[in-house]
Amino acid sequence: MKNITIDLNIILDFLFKREGHEKAAELLKYCANNKAKGYLCAHEITTLSYFLEKNVKDRNKIKKTISRIMKRYEIIEINKNILNNALLSEINDFEDAVIVESSKLNDIDYIITKNTKHFNKSTIKTLTPEEFIALK
Repeated sequence: MKNITIDLNIILDFLFKREGHEKAAELLKYCANNKAKGYLCAHEITTLSYFLEKNVKDRNKIKKTISRIMKRYEIIEINKNILNNALLSEINDFEDAVIVESSKLNDIDYIITKNTKHFNKSTIKTLTPEEFIALK
């Protein structure tokens, strides 16, 4: 089974039925069927909360959504060492560098994102949901 870090854009596509939500749903189902083990970085959970609060006014629904996600996926803790390594990274976007650095410490095989160009200097292979599912 492959370990994958799921970039927040995949979760947001699925939740808000944005363009590409069908492939996001397929990827998440892939994890639910134990064909891959999904990971999210802790900072993505707080960012998810921000987007949910902007778009969903029901606080209970927000809490249930976050709780469900935290039960289904492993959450990668972020610490000072990871943040310092991200600052030294060749990846320009700090948030993306944090994802790569935290994934390195958790034996992640792939980072799954819609924005593979943001990860072009990643030491971990980065794929779109379609590319990952095609690896079957």
